[in-house]
Amino acid sequence: MKFEHFIAQRYLFAKHKINFITIISYLSITGIAIGVAALIVVLSVFNGFSNLVTSYLISFDPHIRIEAVSESSQKELPKLQSSLEKENLLYVTPFVKGKVLVVNGNLNQIVELKGIDFANQKAAENFNGKMLLGNIISPKNTDTPEILVGAYLADRMQSSVGDTLSIISPSSVEKAVANFSLPKIYKVIINGIFLSNNNEYDASLIFCSLPEAQNIFGYKNIFQGLEIKLHDEKEAFSFKEKLQSKLSNEFAISTWYDFHKDLYSVMNIERWVAYALLLMIIAVAVFNILGSLSMSVIEKKRDIGILKVKGATEKSIKKIFLLQGFYVGIIGTFTGFALGLLVYYLQTRYKLYPLNPLEYKIDAIPMKLQFTDFLTVGGASILLSTIAALLPAKRASEINPIEAIKWE
Repeated sequence: MKFEHFIAQRYLFAKHKINFITIISYLSITGIAIGVAALIVVLSVFNGFSNLVTSYLISFDPHIRIEAVSESSQKELPKLQSSLEKENLLYVTPFVKGKVLVVNGNLNQIVELKGIDFANQKAAENFNGKMLLGNIISPKNTDTPEILVGAYLADRMQSSVGDTLSIISPSSVEKAVANFSLPKIYKVIINGIFLSNNNEYDASLIFCSLPEAQNIFGYKNIFQGLEIKLHDEKEAFSFKEKLQSKLSNEFAISTWYDFHKDLYSVMNIERWVAYALLLMIIAVAVFNILGSLSMSVIEKKRDIGILKVKGATEKSIKKIFLLQGFYVGIIGTFTGFALGLLVYYLQTRYKLYPLNPLEYKIDAIPMKLQFTDFLTVGGASILLSTIAALLPAKRASEINPIEAIKWE
């Protein structure tokens, strides 16, 4: 061990006495530990909620959606689908969607009707575990079209499985206006009610088979776009860039992040604001390091003079006090890590902070640890602690050895 490390440790962990400077050093370590633990806990809560929200939003959302923005590009979709099916994807399926008016007696609601290919088993698996009542639509043809309705929408329309609803589409209204006649009304039967844990979808989304949606919206055999599910949603961004380089501007390509970009952006901003605010706790502890080391320089003035007389360079003296700040940061940071992990264990195991599942859909605050959080928090903590030691270290290195020991 180099003598700088040895002396720094002796100064920091002196066993022969506990003085005011030592107490401030311990308070600095405690402050850093609390700040680091608070950051780890808060960031893990943000990670938990972020993953939970993302899982809810992706429940019915594809990882990538390709929409044709012109009639010519719509005609290219079948060829594009065949090309994409050769890729290593979970599935590729066409879709048609649009706003419709749903009527049940005196009740009516404007909702989004989406037609998907229920014959595609991978696409139909999105509904597994989400059916509250009834069953997923069978791909076989029936006399009356079948639909799946969100739980909140079914409640608003006072309808249940087996009930018949009336649907009026914009295309039928346009034809009625052009022909001076009444719009065509499509009768549909509720085959199932889903609960996706996404309030927006549960309150305003209806699913039906792709051919029925094409008929309702007047698309004939044409579909509106393609939806893609990947094996890993994180690959969506690179795959989007790959598609953009191949396809023309007549195709609009969106990822799961783009569908709810505002929400994800707000969550990210909140995360960084919380990080900046809680970093202030560590900053306060860092000021204690500055104070304790500054007083330590005054107290150890004689020792510094003797070290210089015996050949210690200014660089070595500076390193001794920098190492003290570094050690305080290391000890405080890893103590904070241990406290954060303890809180994480207690919350995930014993649910110290429970929630009402009827209101929040979960029974306790979710937490998820990420290795990058430990790197970010630990790096900032140790860096600030070391920076706080710069000024005292500089002052120590500039001490005149003759002045320091002339009265000895």
